[in-house]
Amino acid sequence: MAASMCDVFSFCVGVAGRAPVTVEVRFVSSSKGKGLFAKQLIRKGETIFIERPLVAAQFLWNALYRYRACDHCLRALEKAEENAQRLTGKPGQVLPYPELCTVRKDLHQNCPQCQVMYCSAECRLAAAEQYHQVLCTGPSQDDPLHPLNKLQEAWRSVHYPPETASIMLMARMVATVKQAKDKDRWIRLFSQFCNKTANEEEEIVHKLLGDKFKGQLELLRRLFTEALYEEALSQWFTPDGFRSLFALVGTNGQGIGTSSLSQWVHACDALELKPRDREQLDTFIDQLYKDIEAATGEFLNCEGSGLFVLQSCCNHSCVPNAETSFPENNFLLHVTALEDIKPGEEICISYLDCCQRERSRHSRHKILRENYLFVCSCPKCLAEADEPNVTSEEEEEDEEEGEPEDAELGDEMTDV
Repeated sequence: MAASMCDVFSFCVGVAGRAPVTVEVRFVSSSKGKGLFAKQLIRKGETIFIERPLVAAQFLWNALYRYRACDHCLRALEKAEENAQRLTGKPGQVLPYPELCTVRKDLHQNCPQCQVMYCSAECRLAAAEQYHQVLCTGPSQDDPLHPLNKLQEAWRSVHYPPETASIMLMARMVATVKQAKDKDRWIRLFSQFCNKTANEEEEIVHKLLGDKFKGQLELLRRLFTEALYEEALSQWFTPDGFRSLFALVGTNGQGIGTSSLSQWVHACDALELKPRDREQLDTFIDQLYKDIEAATGEFLNCEGSGLFVLQSCCNHSCVPNAETSFPENNFLLHVTALEDIKPGEEICISYLDCCQRERSRHSRHKILRENYLFVCSCPKCLAEADEPNVTSEEEEEDEEEGEPEDAELGDEMTDV
């Protein structure tokens, strides 16, 4: 039961209101499945398409630790200065140029029943229309015995930070179908995502839940069924179906990161300042991030994940010609060309971050096998096929004696 291309492209915002006519989905091979291809010349730096997810959800530990985000679009709700104060642990932290913060608290609204917060009336209404009527806990928001709260607590007890998935993404999938007038359309859309064999699904579940995954998966399935059972999706609630749903989210969920502080920093970068003022501002921001790292570590953003139909068609390459980002501080995903892409050329993103892409072929393959269950055959991997099968850590140990004592590793900030 395949979704039509109209369904697939209906979640694309396009560029300047245009549909993304520059791309098409094609079958590549039995091992790769589908791929996304350019229909016309796409220039370096061009936004190829902008897509909103079928569903998205903030990670549960991230929300528990007061990373405040819109419950629908994940837009950061804190003012940049509030964000800096919390992350540095300094209540008196002040940011220059406060007018550059784009957070509009006057637009924020909460659900009148359960009090979850939204960045705008539009997001509150969109959530209510799609899934929130089913998931609203009403006055039981803080009741530990409510079925949805029991499900969330069970998830937090088996999936600790750094988080890569959320049981609430699956809950929103079910709730969307339960509320939908055209249930078959949504079931078709969710069926677009890649499927794995039973053994591969077990590997993904093991990766998410750890060594005792079988017992934990069954507990989650029972709680999930108690909270959300839907006859039209009865297969999802069987042991095999729930494992498949778990694996679908584990392999297709695209991480989403938002930050009002990051937006403020980008706005500062765009300021036209005198050289001395620019130097002072850059020094201030560098020190701010050092203070944040000392107090909070690597957890800077409101984090969650979403299911994006078109983006999920983009295959991996260790030398990608496109990249994904979230420059609007919400769940709208932008795919941008890193180089000129010719008509008929496949559009590839990287499932690895910049540091991982610089590691040895063997290390890259290890990460991809463990997290995505495939062996990469991109041009870079093929060109390095004769390299020794050692991990980058082993290579570094061999070279450690030659390292100068004051060698430093550069920090890299992820754009959101």
